[in-house]
Amino acid sequence: MEFSLKHATADKVRSACVVVGVYDGGKWTPSGEAIDKAAAGYLGNLLRRGDIKTKAGSCTLLHSVPDVVAARIVVVGLGKPDEFRLKSFREAVANALKAASASGAEDATLFTLEWAAVGTSASDRAMHSVVVATDGAYRFDRLKSKKADADRALKKVVIGSATRTSATEEHAVTRAAALGSGIGLAKDLGNLPSNICTPEYLAQCAKDLGKRHKLKVTVLERKDMEKLGMGSFLSVTKGSQEPPKFIVLEYAGARKKEKPVVLVGKGITFDTGGISLKPSADMDEMKYDMSGAGSVLGTFEAVAGMGLPINLVGLVPACENMPSGTATKPGDVVTSMSGQTIEILNTDAEGRLILCDALTYAERYDPAAVIDIATLTGACVIALGHVATGMYANQDDLAAELESAGAAIWDRVWRMPLWEDYQEQLKSPFADMANIGGRPAGSVTAACFLARYAEKYPWAHLDIAGTAWKSGRDKGSTGRPVPLLTAFLMRRAGA
Repeated sequence: MEFSLKHATADKVRSACVVVGVYDGGKWTPSGEAIDKAAAGYLGNLLRRGDIKTKAGSCTLLHSVPDVVAARIVVVGLGKPDEFRLKSFREAVANALKAASASGAEDATLFTLEWAAVGTSASDRAMHSVVVATDGAYRFDRLKSKKADADRALKKVVIGSATRTSATEEHAVTRAAALGSGIGLAKDLGNLPSNICTPEYLAQCAKDLGKRHKLKVTVLERKDMEKLGMGSFLSVTKGSQEPPKFIVLEYAGARKKEKPVVLVGKGITFDTGGISLKPSADMDEMKYDMSGAGSVLGTFEAVAGMGLPINLVGLVPACENMPSGTATKPGDVVTSMSGQTIEILNTDAEGRLILCDALTYAERYDPAAVIDIATLTGACVIALGHVATGMYANQDDLAAELESAGAAIWDRVWRMPLWEDYQEQLKSPFADMANIGGRPAGSVTAACFLARYAEKYPWAHLDIAGTAWKSGRDKGSTGRPVPLLTAFLMRRAGA
């Protein structure tokens, strides 16, 4: 989809569809008022008759409005002005684009900068308009013999403004388009089946990113990991015939002496649970267990596309977790790269086993901050559902940064406790620690496990088990938390 920002007058813009808004009480946005005036009160008459609704998110499609150049007008209800916030704004944009697309319009001009959502700026509204449009336009049909009807899809979205636009708003549109590309990449990787999206496929995707954006990409093979002493990571790989990969991406957008932010993404391309085999119901969704890896690659796509002035490193330990005669067994003890030993009580708690070695590897970059992203625990889904990502952090400032960025981009997190008390549950009589701490506080003890490997730098852990994908009729990857990570990095870069 093509995006642009344009200074235009709503009643005179040549577009297949123009989108304007109206609040409760019949208060039009400036562009809605301009169209109503040009049409000699036509919209106002419809509003008074009840043919145009003002409830937030409602849409009314109008054809051939008198003395208006655009072929179609979509009037979006914005509700009460003091109750119109970011959530309502995004829903209104999404509904408007659905209405425009359903009408057969190939392009749409959205005068959404005027929709004064409480607590947002014009550049915020420009960015969210583009991100929502990109999300709505996303289709995953590459594996189907018959593709979706592309002829009826929106191909171009223009963010219209009755006043002169600023450089800030123009940058917002450009950056939102790059963010949309990153989200799309993460979605594509998540939606691919595990017979295609293997560790090798993720490695090749990273290499393609490197060529496209001039990134440094290194892929470590099993022998390299053995030399590094990644015994914990390698223990997870023992049951699979797919060779593991440890993928390293480096983006140099700032001065060399500036410390990088390191992103670590869990890349389990399929998770059977290993010897601790999962139930068969919904096991197909375990292809999404590499969503952490997908979000790292998607964030690199967004950051490099924006050209952010920041140094960024991505670490992706990628493998399958499979049962076989050679697979790691419950009760086995392994030695991590850090030298700490782990008693594996449950082979289905494998994510933390690959992440801990990656967190140790991250030390070599002397990082400004490390953030790991993982579909780590079902317990996090029980705690937070599918709305917020569970966040743990060993530094309050880093936690506050992530919370603020998530709220601004509508990819929210909720901070969970990382108290020392929970470490007691990880005690083992045979090793330095066990890889699980029992059912109580399962998400917390998983984070506490990782915290033991992240003591040398500011660190945050994002448990995305509840937010990385949707089930049911709308099954598919969400692309989260690419928006959160990108917004965080934009702020870090001062962009």
